[in-house]
Amino acid sequence: MNHQHASMITDFYEFTMANGYYNYGYRDRIVYFDVFFRKVPDGGGFAIAAGLEQFVEYINNLRFDNDDIEYLKSKKCFSDEFLAYLANFHFTGDIWAVPEGTPIFPGEPILTVRAPAIEAQLIETFTLLTLNHQSLIATKANRVVRASGGRVVLEFGSRRAQGADAAVIGARAAYIGGCAGTACTLTDELYGVPAGGTMAHSWIQMFDSEYEAFRTYCETYPNSTTLLVDTYNTLKSGVPNAIRAFKDVLVPRGITNFAIRLDSGDIAYLSKKARAMLDEAGLECCKITASNGLDEYLIRDLLMQDAKIDTFGVGERMITASSAPIFGCVYKLAAIEENGEIIPKIKISENVGKITNPHFKKVYRLFDNDSGMALADLICVHDEVIDTSKPLTIFDPLATWKTKTLENFTARELLVPVFKNGQQVYTPPKLTDVQAYCKKEVATLWDEVKRFENPHDYYVDLSQKLWDIKKDLLDHAGRQS
Repeated sequence: MNHQHASMITDFYEFTMANGYYNYGYRDRIVYFDVFFRKVPDGGGFAIAAGLEQFVEYINNLRFDNDDIEYLKSKKCFSDEFLAYLANFHFTGDIWAVPEGTPIFPGEPILTVRAPAIEAQLIETFTLLTLNHQSLIATKANRVVRASGGRVVLEFGSRRAQGADAAVIGARAAYIGGCAGTACTLTDELYGVPAGGTMAHSWIQMFDSEYEAFRTYCETYPNSTTLLVDTYNTLKSGVPNAIRAFKDVLVPRGITNFAIRLDSGDIAYLSKKARAMLDEAGLECCKITASNGLDEYLIRDLLMQDAKIDTFGVGERMITASSAPIFGCVYKLAAIEENGEIIPKIKISENVGKITNPHFKKVYRLFDNDSGMALADLICVHDEVIDTSKPLTIFDPLATWKTKTLENFTARELLVPVFKNGQQVYTPPKLTDVQAYCKKEVATLWDEVKRFENPHDYYVDLSQKLWDIKKDLLDHAGRQS
């Protein structure tokens, strides 16, 4: 993507609204926007936050060049004063966000913007697209990785991704979710996600015989050989020829790091037969990789059938999150400032799930001190502090009679400062550290929350103070209608 013009990845209405704010005198009004989502993809119990590093890069490069201004001028609907303002535009606000790799839940802010109205409005589209896309792929990848039961999962989806950026950034997000590597070379070059690969069927077809193709590959890449054994007949020629090539080329050199790959047919049956053949040949060290249209459900079923697979290559169903290809983050106004006072704002809908939580907020994650497991998330007003030395009673905001009293717990704020007065105050961690953090944080969730089907609803509650503010706004709106 040409970052010079990333500022123009903006829904047109954001420019028309910004122009209106400028002309109406709202240019410097301070506003608060929250990013949150309403539903976990695939009916899962949680999602994984991703995309913050690219968002930070976007904010740092946010500006409009002469070509952008000329284009907007050609639309003949923006004032000259507004266009002059854009020509010198830069972000001056504050931003808080949850770190990448954090398990997140519906309804809670994962990013909050405090900025002048125009600045906050113009960043809406890119903010949503980068968090939506990467969180979607990281969430899907985490499901696939958990289904693998500790086996290696590789991202193989570049050629099926919806565009070049989706392939590159999607592989990055899949790594955050737990994948060990990618087939996408550029993702390795840019982000350090280990790239690797084996061969295509065309390699085998290029040679006079399958054995010659295998032998040549072993001689060319002796320290990283994986042979694709299903070009002609997996069990009658592919595996036997692979065994012969391994024994002729690699075993005499003392090399034991090699594998075969199954890419078609009954993977469970073929893997068990291939494993028996390899073991009988004395190649217990040889690993088996499987690919071809895999996802978390197929991987789970393969393992239930005792498939002998060490590594899974997962492509289109992960890089496109094909079973649930929309993440659904939204960007909603939560408050404005007037004379230094924060005035909460609320969006009301007949659909209860679309009623927003007002005010400038913070989110605490509450952990049990004995087990270290996450108990609940609590959305609070920005100035609230939880006293962990006292019992805390939380309640379901949709069924307030459902309560739970927590004792012996720790509270951790999820949102961290990212920008202050337009200056970056957050340093994105190394991607390897993000992946490790994600794994550690997912481990704090109860198994019931991590079920693929009908997971337990994790508690995301409102503090009493925030609930009272929300109720007062709803009551006031009811009296006005």
